[in-house]
Amino acid sequence: MEIKSSNRTLFPCFFLLIIATNMAMRGEGLKFNKKTGEFKIVQVADMHYADGRSTGCLDVFPNQEATCSDLNTTDFLYRVFRAENPDLVVFTGDNIFGFDATDPAKSMNMAFAPAMALKLPWAAILGNHDQESSLSREGVMRHIVTMPHTLSRLNPDGSEIDGYGNYNIEISGPEGSPFINKSVLNLYFLDSGDYSTVPSITGYGWIKPSQQVWFQKTSSQLQKMYKSAPHAQKESAPGLVYFHIPLPEYSSFDSSNFTGVRQEGISSASINSGFFATMVEAGDVKAVFTGHDHLNDFCGKLTGIELCYAGGFGYHAYGKAGWSRRTRVVSALLEKTTDGQWGGVKSVKTWKRLDDQYLSTIDSQVLWSKGPTGRRKKSPSPTPP
Repeated sequence: MEIKSSNRTLFPCFFLLIIATNMAMRGEGLKFNKKTGEFKIVQVADMHYADGRSTGCLDVFPNQEATCSDLNTTDFLYRVFRAENPDLVVFTGDNIFGFDATDPAKSMNMAFAPAMALKLPWAAILGNHDQESSLSREGVMRHIVTMPHTLSRLNPDGSEIDGYGNYNIEISGPEGSPFINKSVLNLYFLDSGDYSTVPSITGYGWIKPSQQVWFQKTSSQLQKMYKSAPHAQKESAPGLVYFHIPLPEYSSFDSSNFTGVRQEGISSASINSGFFATMVEAGDVKAVFTGHDHLNDFCGKLTGIELCYAGGFGYHAYGKAGWSRRTRVVSALLEKTTDGQWGGVKSVKTWKRLDDQYLSTIDSQVLWSKGPTGRRKKSPSPTPP
C-alpha cells in the first residue's frame, strides 16, 4: 500500500464549466481501438470521497495516518489511469461519502477530477452513501450528468423507472471495420438503490421490476440490431452490467470456485428481486461488476455469468491495513475475420491493479471467450451451496 503526502494541485474548478466539451463527448460514440482491437475499462468502486486534504483515511497503519487523506485516492486515480490508459472509466457508487461531505457538489468535482483532467470518457452510478449530504439521489445524479467528459445519464428517455442512473452505452467496432455502425459490446448501468423503503423489509435496496423491464427491452433491442443486416450475426454481442450493491447470488461462491478473496459477508438486499434470473434469461450478459463490500474482490461464474467485485478503492472508505486499495480492469478483444478485418468480440479478460509501490497487477483471468464456432467456450459453473 502506497501512503504518502500529496502536494498535487486538485483539478481547477473552472474547468467544470466547459459543458460544450461534455456534450461533444456524448455525441462522439465509443469505439474499439483500430490498431489493437481492444476496448479497456477501469472500474473504480467506493471512493468515499469527502472534503479532500482535510479528510482522514480509514484502516491504514498508525504511522501512515498523519499524511493520508482523500488526496491519496486522487493520486491512485492518476496512477492507474496513466498506467492503463483506459477507453472508459466506470465509477460504481459510493463515489462520495455523504455524511462527511460538507459540499457534495464540490466533493464530486474533486472525486471525478482525474478522469476529467485526463479527458477520459467516464460513467458513474450511485451507491448507498452518495446522497447522505445535502443533495438527494436525484440531485447527485443531476450534477454528475453535467460534468465534463461524462457519458452518464439521469435515466432512459420516455421511461417510468425506479432510481437514478439507469442507462446503457454501446461500444462500436473500430473505424474502417464492418462493425463501425454496430455495437459489438453493450454496457448496462443500473441504480441498485440505497436502503429498503418497504417497512416490512430491512436492509439494502435492490433492482426493481421497472428497471428489469427496461433492461429486458434494451437487451432485446440490441440483440435484434446485432443479428440484423448488414453483417448479421448469429450470436449476441456480449453484455457487461454495472451496479453497486451485490446480488444475493454472490453468496454462491467459496474459495474453491472463485478468483480473488472473500474477506467479509455478502451485503446484498435481504430479498431476491430476481434480477440474476432476468440476466440469464436475456442471454447476452457475460459479467456483472459491483462494489459495496470493500474487502471482497473475487470473480465467480454462476449459470454462465461471472459475478465480480472490484475491491475498495478509496482511502476514506473502510479497508484493511496492509491490504492495498485496488481497482478492476476489464479488457475486451476483437477477433479477426477471414479477410483480416476486425470482427466481433472474441474474449473478455480482467485483472486488478493495487495501489502499492509497483502498481502491481494480480489475478488476471478470462471471463468469457468464443469457441471456434463463435459460441462461448463451455466451462463448469459452481453449484450453489
